[in-house]
Amino acid sequence: MEAQALLALPFTGTWLVERSPADRVPSHGTAILGQAYALDLVAVDARGRSARRRDWRTVLATEPPERFVGWGADVLAPADGRVVTAHDGEADHVARRSPVTLLPYALTQARRLGGGPAALAGNHVVLELPGGGRYVVLAHLRRGSVRVRPGDRVRAGQVVGACGNSGNSTQPHLHLHVMDHPDPRRAQGVPVAFRDYAERRGDAWVAVSRGLPAGGTVVRPAGRG
Repeated sequence: MEAQALLALPFTGTWLVERSPADRVPSHGTAILGQAYALDLVAVDARGRSARRRDWRTVLATEPPERFVGWGADVLAPADGRVVTAHDGEADHVARRSPVTLLPYALTQARRLGGGPAALAGNHVVLELPGGGRYVVLAHLRRGSVRVRPGDRVRAGQVVGACGNSGNSTQPHLHLHVMDHPDPRRAQGVPVAFRDYAERRGDAWVAVSRGLPAGGTVVRPAGRG
């Protein structure tokens, strides 16, 4: 079994990579719940903006998730696999970009952690990858969007849900990580790489056959963007 889990990007369009294990491990500052090699992925427009507008609420208050580019975007299976978990029904939150709203949110982090995996991941899908022993988590999905059930077989590129703002999330985005056990409370993280995508470098798009984009990199699927 190779060290890395090799995946396709789980979306179409253009997305910004945040908190990548290419920069540090554990990428989110913790290895609990199997997320040592996790990535956060934020949909952006052609100008690199994650939201369609800014106003006084951006600076001083919360914002509706509907103004963000990623809200409701299709989330795709990044590989063939079998669904082991499909959790839906968690509420989507208002979005927070302002330090005024982010600080009190940060102070409640321990409470969310105490709520267990569903409180952190929100609506999510876990897929067992071919060969067994590796499980990819797609988290913070929009409530009511999960299209699969445990036991379903899915193909790479199949829609499994939509990008939302459920769980431990401050704006619509997709959290992805791979772990070695279906129960995140017992899992260790597994390194990940992506195949057949393009990175934006300046004004050009550069094809990558296999790699792991760093935080701050804008990516899109090769031939699908």
